[in-house]
Amino acid sequence: MANKSGLRNIIINAGVIVFFVVVAYAYLFPLLEGKQLRMDDLDHHRGMSKELVDYRNKTGEEAVWTNSMFGGMPGYMISVLYPGNLADPLAGLLRNLFSIASFIILYFIGFYILLSSLKINRWLSITGAIAFGLSSYFIIIIGAGHASKANAIGFLPIVIAGVLMTFRGKHIPGAILFTLGLSLELLAGHPQITYYGLIILAIYGVVELIFAIKEKTIIPFTKSVLFLLAGVVVALGMNFSRLYTAYEYSKETIRGPSELTSDNVNRTTGLDKDYVVQWSYGIDETMTLLIPNFKGGSTLTNPGENSESYKTMREKGVQNLKQNIRGISMYHGEQPFTSGPVYIGAIVVFLFIMGLFVVKGVYKWWLLLAAVVSIVLSWGGNVMGLTSFLLDHLPLYNKFRAPSMTLVIAQIAMPLLGFIALNEILSGKTEKKVWLNGFKWAAIITGGISLIFAVLPGIAGNFSNAADTMRFPDWLIDSVIEDRKSLLRADAFRSFLFIALAAGALYLWNLKKIQTNLFIGALGVLILVDLWAVNKRYLNNDNFVSKREAANPFPEMPVDKAILQDKDLYYRVLPLQGDPFQDARASYYHKNVGGYHAAKLRRYQEMIEHHFVPEMQELIKGLPSGTPPDSILAPLTAINMMNTRYLIYDLNSAPLPNPHAMGNAWFVNDYKTVANADEEISALKGINPADEVVIDKRFGQFVEGKRFQKDISGNIVLTEYQPNYLKYRAKAGFEQLAVFSEIYYANGWKAYIDGNEVPHFRVNYILRALVVPAGEHTIEFKFHPASYYTGNKVSFASSLLLLLAIAGYVFSEYRKRKTQKN
Repeated sequence: MANKSGLRNIIINAGVIVFFVVVAYAYLFPLLEGKQLRMDDLDHHRGMSKELVDYRNKTGEEAVWTNSMFGGMPGYMISVLYPGNLADPLAGLLRNLFSIASFIILYFIGFYILLSSLKINRWLSITGAIAFGLSSYFIIIIGAGHASKANAIGFLPIVIAGVLMTFRGKHIPGAILFTLGLSLELLAGHPQITYYGLIILAIYGVVELIFAIKEKTIIPFTKSVLFLLAGVVVALGMNFSRLYTAYEYSKETIRGPSELTSDNVNRTTGLDKDYVVQWSYGIDETMTLLIPNFKGGSTLTNPGENSESYKTMREKGVQNLKQNIRGISMYHGEQPFTSGPVYIGAIVVFLFIMGLFVVKGVYKWWLLLAAVVSIVLSWGGNVMGLTSFLLDHLPLYNKFRAPSMTLVIAQIAMPLLGFIALNEILSGKTEKKVWLNGFKWAAIITGGISLIFAVLPGIAGNFSNAADTMRFPDWLIDSVIEDRKSLLRADAFRSFLFIALAAGALYLWNLKKIQTNLFIGALGVLILVDLWAVNKRYLNNDNFVSKREAANPFPEMPVDKAILQDKDLYYRVLPLQGDPFQDARASYYHKNVGGYHAAKLRRYQEMIEHHFVPEMQELIKGLPSGTPPDSILAPLTAINMMNTRYLIYDLNSAPLPNPHAMGNAWFVNDYKTVANADEEISALKGINPADEVVIDKRFGQFVEGKRFQKDISGNIVLTEYQPNYLKYRAKAGFEQLAVFSEIYYANGWKAYIDGNEVPHFRVNYILRALVVPAGEHTIEFKFHPASYYTGNKVSFASSLLLLLAIAGYVFSEYRKRKTQKN
C-alpha cells in the first residue's frame, strides 16, 4: 500500500507541475509562437558577459576576468560557472527546459513545496502557489530581465519549507530540504534576496525561541537548530567558491569602504546612504499591496486618449496628441521611476488579515512581524532615522540599495499566513465563531478601505510629486491629477469587487451552499483573474520580439565595423553618447572604458567621478568649438592612460581616433610618491602619464632608492592576449619602470618575468606597474585566484556530503518500509 500511495503522490505532483507549466506558458503565450521576451537587464548582461562567454565557448574553461568593461574587472558577478557545486545542473534544469517561463514555474513550485510541507490541502497549495507566483513584482522583474533575483525568490520558499519541517521534528528530511534549498538559493547569485530570506528566518527563529522558552521545549529547539546549522555548513561549502570570491571582491567594490576622506560625507562602510535610499517605497504607497494603481502604476503608465489630460491638450491646440499623451506619467509616488507597483492581490490581503484572527501561535506572530518589518524597511528614506541606524549598525544592510525590495518578505509572509488560515478553516481546525469573527473584520478592513477610496479618491493625497511642476505646464496639472484620481477610483472599486466575491464564496461555503473543492476552485479563479489582469499592464505581448531581434540586442553599427578593422590585439574605446558608465553596448564588441554593473570596483568608480567624467565634459565641450581634436585629447590623463584608442560619438559615423592613447604598456622616467588615496587621485591632474606615475607610499618599497631613465631605444610590446592572460616582450638597455594600462587587482593577478614570479604594484590610482631589469625579457600577467580554483574543490567535497546524506536517508526509508511490509 505504501508503494502505491507513494507512486500516486508522484503522479499527482507531476500533474501539478504540468498545470503550473500550462499556466506559465499561457501567460507568456508569445513564447509558443517562437518569440522572445525583450529584457533590458538581460540585454545589458549579454553585452557585459560577451567576452567571458566567448572564451568559455572557445576553450571550455572559465576566464574569471573580463577586460570588456570598466577597463577590466573580475567576472564573478557577471558570468562565471562554478563546477564544484553539483546542484548547478538542477538549478539550470528548469531554465534549459522552459526558457523564460522557468521563472514563473519556479515561483509556483517553490511556494507549492512550502505549503505542502505544512500539510495544507493540495488544492489550496496549488491556489496559494498561483497567488504567490503571480504577485506583480515577481512578474515585473522578469520583464526587466532580473534573472538572478527571480531565481533567488523562487528558491526562497524551499529554504523556508526545510526550516519549518525541521522544527516540526522531521529533522533529517527537513535539514536535507533546507540544505538543498539554501544551496540553490546561494547559487542563484542574488545576495540581497538571500539577505532578506535571512531576515524572515531570523524573525522566525526569535519567535520560535520565545515560544520554546515559554513552553519549556528548549532541548527540541536546540536539536532543530543544530540540524539546520549542519545544513548551513554544507550549503555554504557547496557554494564556497562563489561566496568566497564574492566576499573577496566585494571589499574592493562600491559596496566596500572608500579610502578617500574628501568624499566620505553620508557614507557607510558600504554604499552611500543617499544612493541606498533612492528607491524607497512611499509610506502611503504601501497601499498598492491592496490597490495596484494607488500611486498611478508605473512611470510609463499614461492617461490614454479617453482622459482629461488628452481633452485639455486638444483644447489647447497641442500637436501630435497621441505621441504627447504617452509622455504624461500617471505615477506620482516618491521613487525616481518604477516599472510597476508591488501588488500581492486584494484577496491575498483579505486572507492575510483574516489569518491574524484565525492562526494562533508561532506562525501568526512570525508572519505578522515579518510583514510589518518588511513594510517599514521598504520606506527607506521616508523613515531616515531608522534607516540610517540600520545602515550603520545592522551587519551587511549597507551593502544593498533599493529599500523597496524588502517587500519581497511581505510577499512571502502575507500569502503564507492567509493560506495557513484558510486551511485551518476548511479543515475544521478553527472554531466557526473564531474564524467568522476574523472573516468579518478582514472584510470590513480590506473591503471598507477599498470602498472608501473608490467613493472618495481625493482623500489619498494631492496626486502630484516634485517632478510634476517641471514636466507639466500649469494649465495641464489639474487634468493630470484628475486622471490619477480616476485610476485610483477604478482600481479601488476593482479591489472591493474581488474581496466581495472571495468573501461571498467563503460565506456560501460556510452555509454549505458549495462544496470545499468548488470553493477552492472559485477562489483560485478569482485570484488568477485578479493578478493576471494587473500583471498584463506591465508584462504583455507587446514586450515580445522575434527570436532574431532578441538574439542580438546590439546590431553591429558602422562605428563598430570601422573600429573592428583595427586588428591590434588590445585597445579600448569610450562612447560619448548617453552615459557610457551605465551602458554595456560597447562591451559587446570592444574593450570598453565604460560598462554597466552594480558592483564595479570602488577605485574605478572614484576615477569615473574625479577624472573620466570631467575629462569627457571637456572633450564634449571642446569638439564642436572647432578646436583641433589633437589639442583637446592631449591633456586627458585618465582617458589616455587607459589606452583609449577610439572615441565613439555617433554610432552611424566613423570613430574619433585618439593618437594620445598610451598603448598597452610603456616606460616612464619618474615617479611621485604620495601619502594617501586623496593625494593620489588629486595628483593625477598634474602629471604627464607618458613620463611620470603617482605611487601610494604603501608601494614605495618597490621603487625605493631607484632612479629611472626611459630608454628611448627600448620598448615593451603586447604579444599575446587572453582575458586572464597577458604576455609582453620587453627590451631595454637599463632598468625600467614599466606601466601597464591594466586595472590593478591584487586578489588573483600575478606577474612573471621570464617565468619567475615578481611583485607588481599599483600606480596612478588604478593601474599596474613593475620594475623591469635591463635586457630582453618576457613579461606575463596571469589571473589565477585561489578563492575560485581552491574554492571549487571545497564546493565539490561539500556537494558529495549532501549526496551521501540524501542517499543515506533514502536507503533508511526504504529499509523501514520494507521492514513494515514484512
